[in-house]
Amino acid sequence: MAYSLAQLNDAVRTDPQGFVQECDAAYNKKIDSAARKIADNLKKSRIVLLSGPSGSGKTTTAKKIEARLEQMGINSHAIAMDNYFQTLDRETCPRNREGDIDYESPFLLDMDLLNRHFNLLDKGEKILIPKFEFARQMRSAIKSHPLQLGKDEIAIFEGIHALNDIISGKNPNASKVYISARSNVVDESGKMVFKGTWMRLERRTVRDAKFRAWEPDVTIKMWANVRRGEKLYISPFKDNATIVFDSSLPYEVNVIRAFAQPLFEHLHLSPDMERFEEVGQLVEAYPKFEILDEKYVAEDSLIREFIGGGIYDD
Repeated sequence: MAYSLAQLNDAVRTDPQGFVQECDAAYNKKIDSAARKIADNLKKSRIVLLSGPSGSGKTTTAKKIEARLEQMGINSHAIAMDNYFQTLDRETCPRNREGDIDYESPFLLDMDLLNRHFNLLDKGEKILIPKFEFARQMRSAIKSHPLQLGKDEIAIFEGIHALNDIISGKNPNASKVYISARSNVVDESGKMVFKGTWMRLERRTVRDAKFRAWEPDVTIKMWANVRRGEKLYISPFKDNATIVFDSSLPYEVNVIRAFAQPLFEHLHLSPDMERFEEVGQLVEAYPKFEILDEKYVAEDSLIREFIGGGIYDD
């Protein structure tokens, strides 16, 4: 679907709080629908595989599904598949076409351990979930934690490669969820003003600057490889999902603009960089959006994953 720029701006000007609440309520209906389908599948599998490209809101969505299942009386555990990265071996790790380490590759994950853990959890046996230390690029030897699922408990594994055939193919009965920001914003003539993929880029840029202390130049320079990785390793497997929904929120560009625009306007990028023109188009689109004060955004909103101030912040 597409959002009307005129309608978005009118809603922000006339009733910002009501508009945000309406959008969040619509997203929560998607969460409720997903949770009910997962609950219906519990007799077949205690495993949920949740995938989506970078910036799709996987972490918050997994935690919101977890909370909804808890309300339904089903104990749930959201687990980041990033913890299953293998200790980085620069000699043997996969590389992209430029020769850099390909951080988008599924082969950085310990697939054998993941599939073994899925099998054990489905049988009700105990596992030790590893902890990956990103600062040291290695798996911790002491920070793993145990998990054993009871009769009516579910484990939600979220990660960009959760639906890869190497994983989902060996777990045919698992509930499989795919999310991504899929809606564009258009003007009155139907012309595209802001792409859904740009929403994910601005989400990631703001999050990286706020929580990882990364300069926006770093995020933007990585974006071309991120998008390449999506086309190679994520999008081809989205049809494995039994539950698919759009994680874009109609009001998000209006609220993220205040955070993202200053970051994008102070980039120091070369015109020969991949997607340089696309970034320029994104920046040029911002003045068309009325700014929405973040005070109207609920603490459990998916957007809080990127701008902070949410109840799901680690």
